[in-house]
Amino acid sequence: MVQFSPARATRRVRFIDSHTAGEPTRVVLDGFPSLPGATLAEQRQALGGDFDAWRGLVNLEPRGNDVLVSALRVPARAPGCVAGVIFFNNVGPLGMCGHGTIGLVTTLAYLGEIGPGAHRIETPVGVVAATLRDDGRVSVQNVPAHRARRDVTVSVPGLGDVRGDVAWGGNWFFITEVDGRGLHVDHVADLTDRAARIRQALCAAGVTGDGGSEIDHIELSGLVGGVSRNFVLCPGNAYDRSPCGTGTSAKIACLAADGQLAPGERWVQQSVIGTEFEGEYRWADGQVQPTITGRAYVTAEGELIVQPGDPFAWGIRPGAEPQAASR
Repeated sequence: MVQFSPARATRRVRFIDSHTAGEPTRVVLDGFPSLPGATLAEQRQALGGDFDAWRGLVNLEPRGNDVLVSALRVPARAPGCVAGVIFFNNVGPLGMCGHGTIGLVTTLAYLGEIGPGAHRIETPVGVVAATLRDDGRVSVQNVPAHRARRDVTVSVPGLGDVRGDVAWGGNWFFITEVDGRGLHVDHVADLTDRAARIRQALCAAGVTGDGGSEIDHIELSGLVGGVSRNFVLCPGNAYDRSPCGTGTSAKIACLAADGQLAPGERWVQQSVIGTEFEGEYRWADGQVQPTITGRAYVTAEGELIVQPGDPFAWGIRPGAEPQAASR
């Protein structure tokens, strides 16, 4: 296991920040150790284990924050991919991240490494295709999405019975319908409390995704002016400022399963702050293949610096005492 051992020199981690529809992405370019593993899935596991200290350095306060999703660029193993990526946030690695993929593609274009056209990106849950358009928007053909369970009812303390669908869009979601009038940024505290209660109730009731996978994303969905709007609570209890790429994919899978959205039909998904993604899908080998389109903007570039002796080199961690990077 990686220990909080003394460092003899200043650490530097080079990064570029962007936001996709309001949700931040930090692409880590240099300064991160090589992760062991023959596959990206194994490397993701290593990041959540022995190398978790480095995740904290990048994502936790005082250098990061609870909202931030980071994208560690790694060499791709799959043929024809321009990059491999492992996403992580304030609580651990993620399987896939739609807004983060849009941010990664925008960052690679900003660096001059890619131009408009189709590009393949390898993630721990599979290869995704991303198209950089001439106008700067990015379309991500996500991994196949599906609904695992329909109309699941769970008893939630303080809320009563809540009904929703369990669906996969690159992460596991519980999607439940709410009154769209409450899906506004002014109600974020109440929405966060509601979604957190639902997640705790699902865990207590043993409701999971396929293979016993934890449902770590809660999506509250409703209509505002005839347009679908959502509030997505991510692992770590930060809400998604964007409409959530994997959440939109999971929603599209449910609509397709119910016959409410035709292949190729455009779907507009708003976030709780009013930003939008466009989505559509096609059938591929009997599975829903969603494509999500959005726009990212580069906001900053630089280096994260850890000086010897910094007691918060590895981030501020709940329940942990400061650990100096050097003496």
